[in-house]
Amino acid sequence: MSVILHLSDTHFGTEQPQVATALLQLAHEVRPDLAILSGDVTQRARRAQFSVARSFLDSLAAPVKLVIPGNHDIPLFNIFARAFNPYGNYRRALGRELAPQFSDQHALVIGVNTTRPWRHADGEVSARQIERVSQQLKGALPGQLRVVAVHQPVYVERESDKENLLHGHRQAIEAWAAAGADLILSGHIHLAYIRNLQEKFQNVTRPVWIVSAGTAVSKRIREGKPNSVNLIRYEPAQRACKVERMDFDAASSRFIMAETRLLALS
Repeated sequence: MSVILHLSDTHFGTEQPQVATALLQLAHEVRPDLAILSGDVTQRARRAQFSVARSFLDSLAAPVKLVIPGNHDIPLFNIFARAFNPYGNYRRALGRELAPQFSDQHALVIGVNTTRPWRHADGEVSARQIERVSQQLKGALPGQLRVVAVHQPVYVERESDKENLLHGHRQAIEAWAAAGADLILSGHIHLAYIRNLQEKFQNVTRPVWIVSAGTAVSKRIREGKPNSVNLIRYEPAQRACKVERMDFDAASSRFIMAETRLLALS
């Protein structure tokens, strides 16, 4: 079995120390094979915030960490840096790669940089990115769980969240579904949910699941929802996938299981 820890929107600079400690403890207990942080690593893309994030990731008990940027990881108030070196502090702390990938016998994970310095909070996926990801998905091994990680969501539940949808999301969903994607991981709106996109989009003819994560450790929770992360458990022999949502419980200062979903894969 392969275990993936999916966290998002850590927003270091607004982190809650007791929640961050609890998340490190969860990872120590579970020992995931891979951790995916789907953007908004920091609150304001400052060097000190990235330094704290780097220390946190170094302490996270996962042998591989795959991180993509979110809109908060580009300077907001430093206009010069935003225009001429938007990923400077990010790359200094986390490496030069903005669209990292991972592949082993159990999983193929493709990170996509959906941030655009000129779009402020909005995200975008280009035709070139959609095609690149599609070709990589088509090359997946038969038993691999095929995962795409973006920051902004490709599907939202609420009318008020539609402004947060990834530009180009419909084209991406249809192309990646046809290419064999199983899961699309996202964050950005600080709400955890799982939906089968086959049921939401007419041209999607096989199960493809959006798995959205809440905010992992930040005090910037939404609508009173607790901090949360996802544990994705995959059994390649049966092509069986289970997602466990783990919520922070203030009474015990631990992350505890809040929901379990079995996802049908084609």
